[in-house]
Amino acid sequence: MAGEVCHQQNQHKHSLPFYFNPISDSGSFSAGLFLDPQIPDSFLRSIWFKTGATASSQSNPRRRLPTACFLSVSLPSAKLQNAEHVSNGVVHQTKVRVRGRNAINTTKHLWAGAIAAMVSRTCVAPLERLKLEYIVRGEKRNIFDLISKIAASQGLRGFWKGNLVNILRTAPFKAVNFCAYDTYRKQLLRFSGNQETTNFERFIAGAAAGITATIICLPLDTIRTKLVAPGGEALGGVIGAFRYMIQTEGFFSLYKGLVPSIISMAPSGAVFYGVYDILKSAYLHSPEGMKRIQNMHKQGQELSAFDQLELGPVRTLLYGAIAGACAEAATYPFEVVRRQLQLQVQATKLSSFATFVKIVEHGGVPALYAGLIPSLLQVLPSASISYFVYEFMKIVLKVE
Repeated sequence: MAGEVCHQQNQHKHSLPFYFNPISDSGSFSAGLFLDPQIPDSFLRSIWFKTGATASSQSNPRRRLPTACFLSVSLPSAKLQNAEHVSNGVVHQTKVRVRGRNAINTTKHLWAGAIAAMVSRTCVAPLERLKLEYIVRGEKRNIFDLISKIAASQGLRGFWKGNLVNILRTAPFKAVNFCAYDTYRKQLLRFSGNQETTNFERFIAGAAAGITATIICLPLDTIRTKLVAPGGEALGGVIGAFRYMIQTEGFFSLYKGLVPSIISMAPSGAVFYGVYDILKSAYLHSPEGMKRIQNMHKQGQELSAFDQLELGPVRTLLYGAIAGACAEAATYPFEVVRRQLQLQVQATKLSSFATFVKIVEHGGVPALYAGLIPSLLQVLPSASISYFVYEFMKIVLKVE
């Protein structure tokens, strides 16, 4: 009987009229008590119970009890990972889904993405400044003359102008983006039932992650663009720019360029994550990659965080750079249109398509790629550092 099996499995426990045993139940935590036959019937009839592992009929709560029964209660959370329950005299191992642990893991995941963005953006802030000069201010001079101009007029700090706002925008964006991609990819893998994520699933997850991060973080990007634009210094920083836009143009002015942003970020995310994961998967399935993974498993805890990188430091940087360059080149025209939309005032606002046509009319097709060279120079190290720090922080923070 169930009670006898429990007694045999727990001989080291004190002799009690009940035995605690947790099981999992659709993401919630269920705890159980195996009750001794000596428990009064009046007590058992007043509660909902399960006999063995099978629920008793609620319509007949006064049916005669067996010699032993299983009483279960559901709790909102738990800290246990593994549990046992008894069914027909057999002890079964089950997994308990821990909500609290999932929340902590998600928080760690977000922090890994945020730190990656902070480090990478700070490192490439000068290149980001040059790119915005070409896109926002319509700079025509070559890149070396532009560098000389900024250095002479604003000094070294000029190359990091707007970097704090850029971090405030990029950190949550990358945090949401990285975390959303892994979440969507795992959900698609679970839905399809495949052993490994397909390339199509990688692209879909990347596109969905890009859209999610764009919707959440676009207002900060709009404010930053406003601050860097001519006259932005007079707005008084992030708070001042926020108040100005709300008072003069309304709340939805913060979402200027949402459509082209989504249109650009969907393929950008798909290419960025898809290319990186394809390269990573190809390496891990190669003889060299499989040998590296085997050596990592053998050495275990002796490895440093750098040595625990599946691709290794150099390959992580390289694959990140390739993925970033592919994504930037594929979607750069959308970036130009989006920036121009963010600079428009309500009275003369054009649609996304009309803005696209206007840019082509004034500067031809090359105008859609204005600032691409400094942008690529910025994206290559940015994507490399971003992926490297992200993978490194996942190891340090022990993200599952």
